[in-house]
Amino acid sequence: MPAMDSTRRRLRLSDAHISVLGLLVEEGEVPQELARAHSELRAAGILDDDDKIASELFPLVSTLLEPHVIARVELTGPQGTSTSGVVVGNDFVFAHEAWPGEPESEYVPVHPAMLVFELSRMVDLHQDDTDAEDIGEEIVSTMGVLDAIVDRMESDGADEPAAITEAVHAPARLTEILAQLNCMWRMTVARPGGEGHPDGLGLAGLAVWDCGIEGYWVREAPAEPIHEGQVEMSSELRVRRVTAKEIWQRITDLLPDQDQLLVDAPTPA
Repeated sequence: MPAMDSTRRRLRLSDAHISVLGLLVEEGEVPQELARAHSELRAAGILDDDDKIASELFPLVSTLLEPHVIARVELTGPQGTSTSGVVVGNDFVFAHEAWPGEPESEYVPVHPAMLVFELSRMVDLHQDDTDAEDIGEEIVSTMGVLDAIVDRMESDGADEPAAITEAVHAPARLTEILAQLNCMWRMTVARPGGEGHPDGLGLAGLAVWDCGIEGYWVREAPAEPIHEGQVEMSSELRVRRVTAKEIWQRITDLLPDQDQLLVDAPTPA
C-alpha cells in the first residue's frame, strides 16, 4: 500500500502509483488496469475524492515528470533483483529505494551535495580489507563461462569451487571469488552533455561485484552501459580488483558537477 510520512517528507509508491499521479497531473484518463492503484492513493490520503494531489507530492511529481539527471541502480543478490536510484529535476532531487519482493519504493528528498553518499549507501559501499598487493588483480574469461559458473552455484547441491572450475573450464580465481559473492550491481546515469552527446543526454555506467572477503571487483568488459544484443556468450569478461575508495571516485565521476545538477540552481555572482 502507498503511504505518506509528512514529518520526514517520505513516500511509499509503486510504479503503478507513479503512473496514476502522472496521468492526473497531465489531466489524462486513468485506465482500468490502474484502477486499483488509483483507489489505493485515495485510501492513503494522497489523493482526495476529487483526485486533487496532496501538496506534499508536488515536488516529487514535478521532478519525475521533468527529470534532468537519472541514476539507476540495479542490485542482484540472494533475494533477487531490486532497482533503486536518484532523479534530479529542475528544482529538487529525490532518491527512491526498493525493498526486495515489495512493489513500493520509498521516495525521499536528497540534497544535491549528498548524491554520491546516497548512491554509495544504496549499494552498501563499505571499507574493505583488501591488501595493497592484491589491488589491480585481473581475471579474464568469457560471459558464457560466467553464466555457467553462476548456474552451477545456484543449482541444488552445488559443487565445490574446484569441481565447478574443472567442469566448466573456468579460471580458478574466477570461481573462487564468485564463491564469496554477496551481490552484483550496476549503476547507470543518464545526464546532459555525456561523452559524445554534447547537446543531449549521454549515458555512463559502472558494474561492480561485491565478493565479501575477496573484495570489490569492477567489470571492465563488457563495459557499462550495455545495450541490448551487445553481449554474447563468447564476449570477453574482464574484472579487476579495486578498493572501495576507487569505487567512490567512479560513482562521483558518473555524475555532473554540482553546479550542473539543478537546471534552476542559482548562478554564482
